[in-house]
Parts: sequence; C-alpha cells; structure tokens
Amino acid sequence: MDLRKIKKLIELLEESGITELEVRNGEESVRIARPMAPSLTPAAAPEPTVARSAVATSTLHAPMAGTFYVAPEPGAQPFTQVGSAVNVGETLCIIESMKMMNAIAAETAGVVVEILVGDGEPVATGQALLRIQ
Repeated sequence: MDLRKIKKLIELLEESGITELEVRNGEESVRIARPMAPSLTPAAAPEPTVARSAVATSTLHAPMAGTFYVAPEPGAQPFTQVGSAVNVGETLCIIESMKMMNAIAAETAGVVVEILVGDGEPVATGQALLRIQ
C-alpha cells in the first residue's frame, strides 16, 4: 500500500470521528488507530498511528482451474494441514485438471495458517488456496 493511500485513510479517519480503521489488500494489512482518552478541556485530536503486521503472510494461488485435493488419494494422509511447517518446493495440494493430477508446491517457507478451499471443491485460476506465515 503506498503512502498516499495511507495518508488518505488517515484523513478519512479524522473526518469521520471513528477511532480505528483496518484495511486489508491481498497480503498487505494496515491498521490506523487513534487513542480515545477522556478529556476535560478541548484539545487537538491526537495524531493517528499506523501499524503494519509484523509477520508477513503469503497466499498460495491456484495456477489453473480444476478440483482441489489435500491428499494424494481418498483416505490418505493430507499433504499439509493448518499448523504444519512447510518448505519451498514442498507439495501442499493437488489440482486435478483435464484428468491430470498437478502437484502444487509451496512458493515460500513457513507455517500453514489457513486452508481456504475444501477437499474436492472446484477452484478457478488465481483463486487463493491457502495462507502461509
């Protein structure tokens, strides 16, 4: 998110009188908050602060349309699950497309924090499959 957009969000926060605003755009997240302290005398509004998420989250997207599978075959142990540590190149799931099983590998190392698609569900090209932190 560029600085101009953040400044515009700060202006909107000040104009509206709300005390907190959080915006997520893909992998980026910005939270703007202004403390609300009781005051007996009128004073200038405190400057809002901008906090960015300290831990980056990476989203794995489907490279093709097809059917999403978490395991190599029905009843088998899943490739990964929430809380699993993964390495770059490690198979995380399979997308069946045109009767071909395509292994989808991790693009970043980390821990799987969320699986966004259910086993056996159809996916579209570019659809978010899971998040790694």
